[in-house]
Formats: sequence, C-alpha cells, structure tokens
Amino acid sequence: MYTYNEFDEAFVRSRVAQFRGQVEKRLDGSLTEDEFRPLRLMNGLYLQLHAYMLRVAIPYGTLDSRKMRQLAHIAETWDRGYGHFTTRQNIQYNWPKLKDVPDMLDALADVGMHAIQTSGNCIRNVTSDHFAAAAADEIEDPRPTAELMRQWSTDHPEFQFLPRKFKIAITGAPNDRAVVKSHDIGIRMVRGDNGEVGYEISVGGGLGRSPFVGKVIREFLPKADLLPYLESIMQVYNLSGRRDNKYKARIKILVHETGLDEIRAEVEELFPQIREEFTHPSDELLAAIEPHFAPPAFVEKPLGDYEAALAADPLLRSFVETNVVAHKHPSYAIVTISLKPVGGTPGDATAEQMRVMADIAERYSHDELRISHEQNVILPHVAKADLPAVHAALRDAGLGTANVGLISDIIACPGMDYCALATARSIPIAQEISTRFNELKLEHEIGQMKIKISGCINACGHHHVGHIGILGLDRAGVENYQITLGGDGAETMTLGERAGPGFSAEELVPALERLIDAYLKVRRDRQESFLEAYRRLGVAPFKAALYPDQAKDAA
Repeated sequence: MYTYNEFDEAFVRSRVAQFRGQVEKRLDGSLTEDEFRPLRLMNGLYLQLHAYMLRVAIPYGTLDSRKMRQLAHIAETWDRGYGHFTTRQNIQYNWPKLKDVPDMLDALADVGMHAIQTSGNCIRNVTSDHFAAAAADEIEDPRPTAELMRQWSTDHPEFQFLPRKFKIAITGAPNDRAVVKSHDIGIRMVRGDNGEVGYEISVGGGLGRSPFVGKVIREFLPKADLLPYLESIMQVYNLSGRRDNKYKARIKILVHETGLDEIRAEVEELFPQIREEFTHPSDELLAAIEPHFAPPAFVEKPLGDYEAALAADPLLRSFVETNVVAHKHPSYAIVTISLKPVGGTPGDATAEQMRVMADIAERYSHDELRISHEQNVILPHVAKADLPAVHAALRDAGLGTANVGLISDIIACPGMDYCALATARSIPIAQEISTRFNELKLEHEIGQMKIKISGCINACGHHHVGHIGILGLDRAGVENYQITLGGDGAETMTLGERAGPGFSAEELVPALERLIDAYLKVRRDRQESFLEAYRRLGVAPFKAALYPDQAKDAA
C-alpha cells in the first residue's frame, strides 16, 4: 500500500491550511456562498439538501486498519456516527458542520488521506478492481498503475478546470470488476502478442442522461507510454470538449459527435510530441511505486476444523457460498463484507462497524481492506482456516449478511434523502425491495441478480448497467420509477433497455415481484441467471409480466 512521502505530506497539509483560511472567511462573511463554492468543491465539500457533505478519497479503494479506524473516529467526532461508502470507492460524511471540516481534513492527513479532487471539473479518484492482488484470474495488480495516475493527475495544472468532471478506472483481470467501459477513460491490463503486459485503453464511456459504452482507442499500449498517452487524450478533450453546455461537456459526447476515428487520429498525432516532453517513461515511474504494493507473505495454514465447521454451520455455509470467492493462493480466500443488511441503507457503516472491520483486517487479512464500487467492503487475503472466526466476528457486528450478488445486494445512490439533485427517493425503495424479497425467501432461488437504483438521471446508482435498473424521476410532483432490463457492468458491458412506462413507489415492488416470478418460470434451469435468460429470450416475456394489462389488450 502506498504511503505518503515528504512531498505528499507537505502538499496535503498546505491544502488543509489554505482551506481552513477560506472556511474562516466564509464563516465571517468575507466570502459569499457563490465565491466559496468553487473553493469548497476543490476540497470535496458539497452542499446537499440538509447539510454539507464531505467526500473523502479512498484511492483505488485500498486502505488499512489505521485508516479505517480514523474514518470511524471522524464519523463519531464530527458527524453522526456513520459513513456512507460510494460507487466511486469513496466515503461520504453527510452531516459535518462547516467550522469542523478543516479539523476533519487535518485528521485525514494524519493517516495519509484527503478529499482533494473528489469533486469539481478535474480528474476524480481513480478506481480499480476491489479484488486487486488477490483475484485468481488477475494478470497483474492494477493498483501501482492507479497510484501512478493518481500522482500524475493530482493538482495537474492543465486539468484542474476541464469542461466537466473526468473519471478513470483500471482493472488487471479479464473479468471486469471495475466497470471500466462506463468511464471517461477505461483501462484493462492485457498481454501483447509477445506476452508483455500493457494496457487496452477505452474512451468515451459514461452513464448519466446520455449513457455510452466506452470504445477502444488503443488495443495495446506499452507500459512505458501510459502517462503521455493519457495526457494526449486529456489535451484533446480539454481543447475540444464543449464548455457551452454542461450536459454535453463530457468526453463521451465529444467521441459520439466527432467520431472515434477522428479522436484517435488527433490523439495519435499529439502523442509522439507529448512523449518527448516526459522526463521518465511510465514503466520507470512504476518501478519505483511497485514495491509499495508487494504482496503479503502468504503462509500455508492447515485447514484444521474448517471443513467440519462448514458442514455443521448452515449460516457459515451460506456466507461462504455467497460472500467468499477464490484467491490466487490456494490456502486463502477473498471475503466480501456486505453493507446491505435486510432493510438497511446500502453502503452505510457505523463507526463501531468500521472498527470491527479494521480489527478483523488487522488480525485475519494482512491488514488490508478494499472498498468496492458496489458499496461493500472486501477482506482480500483471509486464510480459509480463519473463515469461521471471521464470520463469527462479522455476525456479532451485524456485518454477516450472506447476500453478495443476490437481489438484496442493491446499489443505491442517496436520492432525495440527501442529494439536492435527486428527483426521487432511492434508499427507501432499496429497503423495501430488500425487505420484501427476504419475506418471500426467494433470494437464493433467484440467484445472481444485480439491482441498481438512481434517484435522478445523473445515474450515481449505475442503473443503466443493472440487470434490473431503476431510475427515479419526478412526474408532475409525483415520484415515478422507470425500469430498465438487461444491463451489464462486466467485461460484456451492455446498457439496459427501458421496459416501458414508469411505476409509482407503491406499484414498484409488486411489479418487480411479477418480473421475478416470470423469470423463475421461463429460465432453463437454476443455473441460468436472469441476465442470461433475458439475453436468450429478449424483453417480451418480462415486459408482459411488468405490464399485464397491456399484454391482455394486445391479445
């Protein structure tokens, strides 16, 4: 894990001191809210419906027990005792007082964390595969590359005032767990014809009001060329991206309107010149970063009573089946801690739960935790022999829900409970769905099911790539929920198709029950997932279930 050097420490502390002065001027009236707004956004501070919100960066989703305990301390000291983990692998505090924010930022700096570039029209927090360095299918750990991009993009003088916010994601495995093609730039680590590890680069992905799947601009880029190639893309976007209309200012619109071939030609023309300007090739810079990400010293632990415990404890067995996946080391496993208890708020964790996760990570996971874009927490390196003890500790803290990948493992944005941009509620809808399908005892029968909910067209809940996506809108003062079907955020990324007219909040869960019932009737067998059945059969049987009156009229 990367740790701050002297430059990092000095840079972050100076930013905190600078912002402390800006906050003092806002509090004494020297700065108006309009004058203060761009200054607070540069430091991750938003003004939401009821209070300020501080968004803290967790670069590429990686942290240790010390950082997690500090996040818990901040939640208890200056907020309401909890934090909200987001789809950007960040954590948000929803209730800070403005006067306390500089102290919160100082506390973050104490453990090598900050809130810089978590908002504004700049390159945001670089996200990555939450199973990095642990996954059995991984080509190479993507986090050193993510750290290199973080260092390059932080306070980059040319890219602080882009046409619009800019998001980059990277995965090191053929199975995409970072939704890379939904990003402005998406990067996959791949092997070239000679076995050399390099990058496939995509551009122009994005969700929101105009969703697009990213397009491959370079099939193979050598490691040495990464930063100059990214800088070439950024310069083309910075010069040509629209600034007259914020809804058309993302690079996805530039790629769509200009065409990939022309954008590629501009980038490739610029690239040799920019490469000459870089003092060091990117692979040399990576070589200095990689030792920070050396794998832990894995040990062969005898399984002991693990198999017997698994056979004797149905709760442990259920947890292992849903929340545990294969590790690259045969004696270890990757454990996902669900932050989606039945009826809970997706992504929330109390300060005490954060401390429990920190304690477990320190004792059982080589002091590593990861935050996933699916709003869960990962213990990446757990010896199989320790799984019963880990499960017991999680259960005692209310963190043992065995539902990862199931229908109640819902991604949901904050919606109208917090966000000033939202047009409908998300959290109560997620809670109602979770509670209802728990009552029906159908989760395991349904199998893999990704439901994603957004409370407005900005799509922070990633509804476009949900197997079932739900978009909340305002229709003449009434909340209305549109359903999309067939979305996929994996390496086969697909945007969901709108099924038809929206549903009221009261109608939504019954409609989902009809939809799920139809799936259970038409699937080939229990191994065929909803997404597979949808791709095989198309929308017709599912649309008929959602809109039975329309189906009767058509008959």
